[in-house]
Amino acid sequence: QVQLVESGGGLVQAGGSLRLSCVASGRTLSSPVMGWFRQAPGKEREFVARITWNGASTYYADSVKGRFTISRANVRNLVYLQMNSLKAEDTAVYYCAASYRRGVGTGAYEYDYWGQGTQVTVSS
Repeated sequence: QVQLVESGGGLVQAGGSLRLSCVASGRTLSSPVMGWFRQAPGKEREFVARITWNGASTYYADSVKGRFTISRANVRNLVYLQMNSLKAEDTAVYYCAASYRRGVGTGAYEYDYWGQGTQVTVSS
């Protein structure tokens, strides 16, 4: 089992920045792939970014590429999502997720563990 807890959401003006954090505990020694997803009201949950546990590989959705950065702390149970140049359309609940599957991609169904989510609201 993996427990995930997100923090760092809030209200920010368009063009501003936020950094989300995700603390993982439990089965983290088995090196899961960590991902960030988001879900806006009335929309499906969508992939934002993912990172391998050793930080060697990252991947981003086109909608956030160049603006968001996923990273992990040297203390490996922390994963961050630095969000810059925020837009109103970035408004959503952001979720941290973990997957132990081989070749995990961008589908929410490929991730087995989820945090409770943190709200990000960008005012225009």
